[in-house]
Amino acid sequence: MADKNTLNITDPIEVKKDHKFAYHIYPETSYDQLAERIKELDTEGRRIVVITDSNVEKLYLKEVMEQLALVCAGVSSYTVPAGEAHKNLDEIRGIYTFLIGQGLDRRDLLVALGGGVIGDMTGYAAATYLRGIRFVQIPTTLLSQVDSSIGGKTGVDFDSYKNMVGAFHQPSMVYVNISALRTLDEEQFASGMGEVLKHGLIKDAAYYEWCLDHMEQIEERDIPTLMEMVVRSIHIKRRVVEKDPTEKGERALLNFGHTAGHAIEKLMDFQLTHGACVALGMIAASHISWKRGYIDDMTFYEIRDMFVGFNLPISYDTLLPDDIIRVTKKDKKMDSGQIRFILLKKLGSAFIDQTVTDDELREALEFIRYEEDA
Repeated sequence: MADKNTLNITDPIEVKKDHKFAYHIYPETSYDQLAERIKELDTEGRRIVVITDSNVEKLYLKEVMEQLALVCAGVSSYTVPAGEAHKNLDEIRGIYTFLIGQGLDRRDLLVALGGGVIGDMTGYAAATYLRGIRFVQIPTTLLSQVDSSIGGKTGVDFDSYKNMVGAFHQPSMVYVNISALRTLDEEQFASGMGEVLKHGLIKDAAYYEWCLDHMEQIEERDIPTLMEMVVRSIHIKRRVVEKDPTEKGERALLNFGHTAGHAIEKLMDFQLTHGACVALGMIAASHISWKRGYIDDMTFYEIRDMFVGFNLPISYDTLLPDDIIRVTKKDKKMDSGQIRFILLKKLGSAFIDQTVTDDELREALEFIRYEEDA
């Protein structure tokens, strides 16, 4: 990964598909440039619908709609109740009904203003309304800025199974306002840090160490530090999805920690944040990597303990390991009855493994569970 001396962190970031330009990601510190950026999508005479949630609506909807109104024929908004519990097909039906009522056609535009839930739902609505219309991501959480807004994965949960229904549908643009991270509560900010640390662990050891070295500035939400962190994470995610846009191979590395993490998230009825669950899953995967001899004792315990500094959990005490294993068997990442597990070869290098046994996973989950009681 390029360091700060060779990476201009304020430059637009190009995401390519099939070796052709696909869309820009714009890292900014306000919404002041939004109208100019959206204008690049030829929005004159077109209509825009902003999809947001009941929390973000109060913070940014008015400002964003004022910017969009400068460069389109009309802008309206639709608000979804906040929270993962509303990431379902019933709410998508409500979005469809609203879009039909607005008379949106194939050349109009949807805008996702919010975190990962809103981004995934808006993207899925855009992918399926009129067999596909354009949409723009304006992510407002750390998790969505560094991860879910990039790469075109969209979808909703179904009967408590996370992202079980979805489609690949690339955004036309991503506009990232770093200053929005100042309004996140501690829990949501920590959730995003789970994905940030994941990027370093699987792809860039130097970036992982940079995060640890800048822990104080990150936790203080120093804007220049957050800008560099978000941009460096975006570049890691960008490089992976460009090589494998529909998760046929290398993109699966981004699921490090997600196999057990998604199971924990489901069993906790989404009461624990996504990033917190992924952190637990990453510790479990790192434990297996350690026991297999891929990483040494010091590396494993550093990975585990550093989550504490970013307000992420390293243990749980309300679930049974066998229940977590049972739920992993229903994960959408199963391949011919085998889970594609992501393990670490070393710090900053991950690989796909389909030989992880129930016993290995059980040992890792018991280690995490009983650490709290020790």
